Formats: sequence, C-alpha cells, structure tokens
Amino acid sequence: MQVKSPSESLTTMTDVVLPGETNPLNNLFGGELLARMDRAASIAARRHSRRICVTASVNHVAFNKAIPIGSVVTVEAKVSRAFKSSMEIYIDVWIEDRVSGIKTKANEAIYTFVAVDETGTPVEIPGIQPETELEQQRFDAALRRKQLSLVLAGKMKPEEATELKALFIKE
Repeated sequence: MQVKSPSESLTTMTDVVLPGETNPLNNLFGGELLARMDRAASIAARRHSRRICVTASVNHVAFNKAIPIGSVVTVEAKVSRAFKSSMEIYIDVWIEDRVSGIKTKANEAIYTFVAVDETGTPVEIPGIQPETELEQQRFDAALRRKQLSLVLAGKMKPEEATELKALFIKE
C-alpha cells in the first residue's frame, strides 16, 4: 500500500462566526467549534484513506482563546499518523484579525478516525511519511498517545509501551 504525506490530507475550512453560534458572552459556542473540527477532520481522514471514516475518539481539545462574534475562523486538519485502520488527525484553529489580517492560533484538537468498508468493518489504510519537522514531531507523539491510551484501557501492558518507557527510562 502506498505511503502518503500528511499534506495530502490537509483540509482547510474558513467561516465567519454568526450571532446564532455564540454564547451569552458573544463568543463561539465550544460545541459549534467541535462540530467544525469534526467535519474538517472527517474530510482529512477521507482524503488520506479514500474510505468511509468514522470518529473513534476526541483525544484532546484545548480551548485556549475565545473566538468572538464576527471572527473569521480557519480550521486546519491533517493526518498526523496512520496505524492499521485508524488515523490521528491534528487540528489547528486560527482566528484572523479583520483589520490587519494577522492570523492567531486560538485552539487545537486531536481526533482519531477509523476507516471502514460499507458494512462498518475497519479496513487497512496507507501509512504516513512526515515531510516537515512539525509533521515529524506530531507523528512521533501520536505513537506515544496511542500507547498511553492502550495502557490506560488495559489493552497493552505498561512494559510493552516502548515509546512511553523511552520518555522516562534511559537504557
């Protein structure tokens, strides 16, 4: 199976924050942002796998900066690592100053998607070959996150989590 680059899955969605999407403080609802991130991640997963993809988990969300009404919001999603049938999608959220045009990172998230066939059975997907330093960092960290998740779920013994051990034990 052909290996792909993360850039092949890059999905960029830009929209404006409307009054009906805001809370009483006139900032974008967190749930609305989660939905936007889920859609972008879904497209990125589909671009990578060329299969039906379903959200398996929302691994991490950081609402670091409020997104006010009228803001131009850009959600960028890209596959950071592909496993057998699952893939980690890293999402960056940017807001653009309407006057200067300067973009500021507001939030980020990490989702996991699984590629499936028409019956919902997981299917094998292509691997990923990082091209940039940031892509390599995210690629490496994805394996640590997966191992941690498996250990916490009781699906992997801690001593088998080689990437996690390497963080703490110098041999």
